Amino acid sequence: MDSPFMSQVAHGVAKPKVRVVRFEFPYMKLRRKDARNRPPDREPVLLAAWRAVISELGDASRLVIGGKSLGGRIASMVADEMGVRGLVCLGYPFHPPGKPEYPRIAHLQRLRTPALILQGTRDPFGRREEVVEYRLSKKIRFGWIEDGDHSFKPRASSGRTEAQNLEEAILMVGDFMDELFR
Repeated sequence: MDSPFMSQVAHGVAKPKVRVVRFEFPYMKLRRKDARNRPPDREPVLLAAWRAVISELGDASRLVIGGKSLGGRIASMVADEMGVRGLVCLGYPFHPPGKPEYPRIAHLQRLRTPALILQGTRDPFGRREEVVEYRLSKKIRFGWIEDGDHSFKPRASSGRTEAQNLEEAILMVGDFMDELFR
């Protein structure tokens, strides 16, 4: 939750009327405590963690939830159930790297919550040419981060910088949230 990527996005999205709350799944808390590289918790534990955070924050209809990679995927799985206002996924893991034949999209096909998925065009978890072929809910819009990888980092040869890509992502999230609360 306090990686440079998450810190920069959280600070960039926060405004006078926008509070950003970050949390860690149980396995990440344990990693921090004992410095051991642990695999993610099983899906029921991850879903329960998201539900608990949403319940703790209060009126779900005033919340936009989301996250980076697995955090965004799990948020997308509880968004409709919890009745949140919107969803933002940063680097969605559409499939395991190199295995597009194993898509993780069934719930995204019927998503009712307005969603913004920001994806690097070179993301090994779902490149643009793969993702545009999916039949996903009309509630999902995409923002493509040019030459970005899973963390939006571009190649040096692209002429873009990581800072530019993160700033572009932050602006897209801000515009999406402004639209949701208009």
